[in-house]
Amino acid sequence: MKRTLVVLAAVAALTVTFPTHVRAHCDTLDGPVVQDARRALEAKDVAPALKWVNPDAEGEIREAFRRTLAVRSLGPEARALADRSFFETLVRIHRAGEGAPYTGLKPAGSEVDPAILASDGALETGSVDALVKLIVADVEVGLRKRFTHASGAKAHAGHNVEAGRAFVAAYVEFMHYAERLRRDATTNAAEGEHRTPAGHAH
Repeated sequence: MKRTLVVLAAVAALTVTFPTHVRAHCDTLDGPVVQDARRALEAKDVAPALKWVNPDAEGEIREAFRRTLAVRSLGPEARALADRSFFETLVRIHRAGEGAPYTGLKPAGSEVDPAILASDGALETGSVDALVKLIVADVEVGLRKRFTHASGAKAHAGHNVEAGRAFVAAYVEFMHYAERLRRDATTNAAEGEHRTPAGHAH
């Protein structure tokens, strides 16, 4: 009982010092952030984990890592709890560096956006072809669907005010969709979305 209390107190200290709040692909237990966290803990070398955070957060990760290694030595239960706390801390700080929210770690095997999976696959295989095919297919479907709706509404726009407004709504959706697609295609993701620790698109 005394040993269990020591374990829980040690893990509680980790949690209090490094609170968790937050979420994404990088939030899964089989995602790249946690994979590198596992490598760091097994090697007792924090380096693999540090690339996921901004330089100004490095000190916090180093301290969390030090505490985790200390708690891990208390036994299997402590090891599992301490590891989980370190994973949560690393993911939380990584997401904060992206300017993104974090709502906790998701289980391994959680559903991930197909574009994320295809992006990871492209980097693994060295070919972006499958990712390009996926994105282009979705874009074509989206554009054709909105065009058909707007075109059909335009044919009846002059019948009455309600029909005219229906056309305007379809027109606005079609134009904004196309505009958003082109903007996303011609700008860095970091300009409108999240940033990686190095400030590049993620």
